[in-house]
Amino acid sequence: MAYVVDFETVSTVGLESSPVADALAGLRANEARYFKNKYDHTFTVQPAGEAAAAVERVQRILREERDIVIASPALEATDFEVENIRWTYVFYRSGLSINVLYTLDNAKKRAVGFKLSDGMEVPAELASFKFARQKSKLAGTIRGSFFVVKGEY
Repeated sequence: MAYVVDFETVSTVGLESSPVADALAGLRANEARYFKNKYDHTFTVQPAGEAAAAVERVQRILREERDIVIASPALEATDFEVENIRWTYVFYRSGLSINVLYTLDNAKKRAVGFKLSDGMEVPAELASFKFARQKSKLAGTIRGSFFVVKGEY
């Protein structure tokens, strides 16, 4: 069942099994606020089992671009298009959030972003990345990194 993410009243709905559920919910709400403010888009997620195509898309891009396999199970995902950009998000039990920004008309503006919830360790599969810190009222300290997508997906 789809869940509209509320960034004014942060909820752990769908994320309860995460050891950092509150921080992950804040991170998810932070993304919802960004899309509402920048694109007037309502950020809606589905359980990973219902959004299997989105989860598989992210897994394929990670595997083919960098030979990365995320060990943590996916909890939720979403896939949508705004202003000719296809966005795919997957939220993992560990507290990791991965998004794919894929411009449909500009191959030079495509990337995979990683965000770590406050309180989680860097997963072993992402140990080679350097993470920058960002403060968020909703999510505490978010650590993020990215890489540029070179292939066509």
